[in-house]
Amino acid sequence: MGLVTMERRGATAVLTYANPPFGTMTAAGAQEMLEAFRPLSADPAVRCVVITGGLPDIFIRHYDVDELGVMGDRLKDAPPPPPSSGERPSEGFLALTDEVFAAEKPVIAAINGLCMGGGFELTLACDLRIAAPAVAAIGLPETRVGIFPGGGGTQRLPRVVGEAKALEIILRGLTFTGAEAHAIGMVHELAADPLARALEIAAEFGSKGAEGVAYAKRLTRAALDRPIAEGLADERRSFLEVMRTASAREGLSLGRQPAAIQEL
Repeated sequence: MGLVTMERRGATAVLTYANPPFGTMTAAGAQEMLEAFRPLSADPAVRCVVITGGLPDIFIRHYDVDELGVMGDRLKDAPPPPPSSGERPSEGFLALTDEVFAAEKPVIAAINGLCMGGGFELTLACDLRIAAPAVAAIGLPETRVGIFPGGGGTQRLPRVVGEAKALEIILRGLTFTGAEAHAIGMVHELAADPLARALEIAAEFGSKGAEGVAYAKRLTRAALDRPIAEGLADERRSFLEVMRTASAREGLSLGRQPAAIQEL
């Protein structure tokens, strides 16, 4: 049996990760999830992807420490890595988080349990995070074992909670309950059944123009990475592009109806 299962719920695809008994992320699991995610990301019939955990009270516990230890042993006598070329990785966990982040459709993390280290870094690549209030631990404890978050945590968490709070969390290796994580903005919503709530939100995207949502995600994701003048120019150009699409014209036509106007 694989570590990842996929289920279609109408226009929503649910990816479930389960690696019993501990629920850790592994290189094989990351690659399997990446290969499951790629066709969903490219499929126009899929309007939203939900990622959740398949073990009781575990989303993804953290990245497998044994695998990281083997990597450290292999690298200890190797020459220093060359400067990064800026090219995105094409395989493995880093490719998975990059592709989730850049997907042209919403991706929701339904955090049903323990979600630390690489597990939380995967949720940071998602657009929305919904957690059960009783989740025991959400966060980035890597500095407790002598490393640091290397799957996007140092770059994405400051964009979520601000630089000061992110420094506190990362440097001290802090974790939080679901309710505490919500209070400081690490997750968007609390729900007793995060998957059920994620599916409710995902259903909203079935009635929204896919192109408009894709442009909105791309532009918002890029907003903090470039000067505002550049972002505004891209937004204005993109607005004219999306106005040409059939879904935009249909939505605007429906929006001009009296009943729809009252709801706006």
